[in-house]
Amino acid sequence: MDRLLPLGGLRAFEAAARHLSFKLAAVELGVTPTAISHQVKQLERHCGQALFRRRPRPLALTDAGLRLFPVLRDGFASFVETLGAIREGDPAGRLRITATNAFAARWLVPRLPQWHAVHPRLKLDIIGTDAVLDLAAGEADIAIRYARRPPRGVQSTELLRDRFYVVASPRLVGATPRLSPAGLARHPLIEATWPPGDSNAPTWLRWQRAARARHKGVPDLASLVSLSFREELHAIEAVISGQGVGICSDVLIARELRSGVVRKVSGVTLPGYGFYIVSRADHPKRRSITAFVDWALAAARTPA
Repeated sequence: MDRLLPLGGLRAFEAAARHLSFKLAAVELGVTPTAISHQVKQLERHCGQALFRRRPRPLALTDAGLRLFPVLRDGFASFVETLGAIREGDPAGRLRITATNAFAARWLVPRLPQWHAVHPRLKLDIIGTDAVLDLAAGEADIAIRYARRPPRGVQSTELLRDRFYVVASPRLVGATPRLSPAGLARHPLIEATWPPGDSNAPTWLRWQRAARARHKGVPDLASLVSLSFREELHAIEAVISGQGVGICSDVLIARELRSGVVRKVSGVTLPGYGFYIVSRADHPKRRSITAFVDWALAAARTPA
C-alpha cells in the first residue's frame, strides 16, 4: 500500500464530512472551497471510490465515506489530546458526554464548575437526551446510562444508584411527617412517563402495589394522577414547585431533600437504577475518559 498518505485530503475530508459542506470546511481550514474539493478528489482517487454524494444536494457521505469519517474524527481528536498532554502534562482536548436530560440538568451541570477547576483545558460537550446514542459510531465519547444492570459490550463504571421516594413540597402538604396512602389521595399526584415495557418503572401503579403489601385500604392512586409528564425533569420541577406529590429519584432531588425544599412523605419506597459511565474500551481518548471517570466518582461522594 502507498505509504505517502494524502494528509491534506484527509484533513479536508474530515472537515467537509463533519460540516457536510465544502464551504464551511474551507472557512474552518482557511482555504477556498475549490481547494477543499480538489483535496477530497485526490483522496477519492487514493481510495479508488467516491466518499461524497454530490448530487442531488445536500452533500452526503457514501458508504465508504461513512466508514472513513469516524476513524478520522477520532484520530484527529486523539492527536490533539496526545499533543496537548505532551505539551502540558495533563489531559487536553474535548469530550462529548451524553446523559439523560434529567441527570444532565440536575446532577452533572451543577458540578461542572468543579470539573473546570480541576481540568481547565479538557473541554466538555454535554448532550442531554433520553435517546441512546451509538458510542461505536462515534456519536459520543462517554455515555451515562441509566439501567438496572451494567451495559454489555462496553467499558462501564457504576457512578451512583438511586432509590425512589414519595416526596412533596411542604408548601403543599404542610408539616405532617408522613402521609398515609389515603392522605396522598387528597393531593394532586404527579407522574413521569416511563417505557411501557419496563415493569420496574417507579410509577404510582407499582408504588400502590408495594404499599398494599404493607398497608390496608390503599386507594387506586394510579387512576388519580392529575399531571403526567413525558420528561422526568419536568415532573421533578412540578413537584419542587408544589404542584403535587411525586415519586422522585433521591439522586436527582438530593439538593432539595437536604435543604427541605421537598421532603419524603411516605416510608414506602421503590428500588431505582444504576447510573453507569460507559465508553468504548478501545477509545483513542482513553486518558481523558479516565480523568472524567475519576472526577465523577469523587464528585459523587461530595454534595453539590
